[in-house]
Amino acid sequence: MSEFPHDSSESDPFDEIVEAETERDPDLALIEAGSRTLRTQGGQPQADLPARPDDPEADKALREVEAELATRWGETKLEPSVSRIAALMDLLGDPQRAYPAIHITGTNGKTSTARMIEALLGAFELRTGRYTSPHVQSITERISLDGASIPAERFVETYQDIQPYIEMVDAAQEFRLSFFEVLTGMAYAAFADAPVDVAVVEVGMGGSWDATNVIDGDVAVVTPIDLDHTDRLGETPGEIAKEKAGIVKQGATVILAQQPVDAAQMLLKKAVEVDATVAREGLEFGVMSRQVAVGGQLLTLRGLGGEYEAVYIPLHGAYQAHNAAVALAAVEAFFGVGSQRPEALDIDTIRKAFASVSSPGRLEIMRRSPTVVLDAAHNPSGARATAEAVQEVFDFSRLIGVVGSSGDKNVRGLLEAFEPILTEVVVTQNSSHRAMDVDELAGIAVEVFGDDRVQVEPRLDDALEAAITLAEEEAEYAGGGVLVTGSVITVGEARLLLGGN
Repeated sequence: MSEFPHDSSESDPFDEIVEAETERDPDLALIEAGSRTLRTQGGQPQADLPARPDDPEADKALREVEAELATRWGETKLEPSVSRIAALMDLLGDPQRAYPAIHITGTNGKTSTARMIEALLGAFELRTGRYTSPHVQSITERISLDGASIPAERFVETYQDIQPYIEMVDAAQEFRLSFFEVLTGMAYAAFADAPVDVAVVEVGMGGSWDATNVIDGDVAVVTPIDLDHTDRLGETPGEIAKEKAGIVKQGATVILAQQPVDAAQMLLKKAVEVDATVAREGLEFGVMSRQVAVGGQLLTLRGLGGEYEAVYIPLHGAYQAHNAAVALAAVEAFFGVGSQRPEALDIDTIRKAFASVSSPGRLEIMRRSPTVVLDAAHNPSGARATAEAVQEVFDFSRLIGVVGSSGDKNVRGLLEAFEPILTEVVVTQNSSHRAMDVDELAGIAVEVFGDDRVQVEPRLDDALEAAITLAEEEAEYAGGGVLVTGSVITVGEARLLLGGN
């Protein structure tokens, strides 16, 4: 099935990893290439995110667009269909057909992977458009050109340009276009107008009926699949994978991160059905070695075209190393490495691109003394990855959690994943209408942590202050820290409170 062979006559650590792991399941062999880590204290430079426009008129116009979008179905209210977005694209002249695309689905790691892909493509002098969700601080983050969020003025202009067509679709359909569908239309129109050389598109939820799926990605990327949105996508990784496999189109190249076996089976089945080429983490590409370094980690990656040594990324956690391997393979596949061209991509360009990557709200250090870290983990699998990374990177002797979650998430599973690393937890509530009631969250937290380890602060600013005070409480705990987590919205609001942009 794969068109990315590597020379089996050579013996290297990667081959040994593959040989050992393929004994577990020779048909899938979706494995984790070995990791070797050292401990350090450090963090990536704070990433820039757009703030409110300085110009009052521009800010007013942006707020008017945001207010109109807020009248539409939110991102959690769905009618699984692409009929409305397809109708909008037809009226706009199918702008999503004007450029090739790399389409990304999965449960965790999509945005970080998209940012890495964008940086790599940009380093090779391609003009990029990136569409990701949700946003951390500003709605304009969702649509990026050449690695930067589009200015508020351009965001407003894009909306105004397609507004008449939005209204036509609204009038003709049983349901109005949703918030996410309108933003997707705006992104595809903005990319065509730029124009971009390639679009990097992250699904909103699922795959086959996601609004982004009116695009046909030359490369389809599937980051690790786990349980999330089970009420809409399925109750097992395999069921969820069946829905997410909808982004795999005829003749595409599929880049698969390591997956649960049932998810991998479903994805590989879809690849066979549409004659797609598959590259699998742990076989055709992967992480050969990893060392924690100041401010990030140093990697050796096995790509589709060979090895890439001494690649530094200013991001923490084993999961970010695996995201980097996936991103590299996706870009190699886009350029035809392993099929049309045998040689690897230029190593200096790869190193430069990865060194420039940022991922706001993903193990992002906002302040020191005590150290305050933001991480947007919002489901159990994401929380487990974050907890592992925190233990690897930091030497906290006392870590206080600030947790504000959405009501539709597996909050108990998230809290259970963080319980071993948190000394105490301050539960709070963000400003979203989706936020879990703080008293309900506190009840679950008490069951997980015990009453003496839980503090309740309904306001996020009070929760941050309480957590920082707890981290500094006793002189013996000189290594105190604060982890703010549970929701992208909680992290975004905390970032603003802590002076981010």
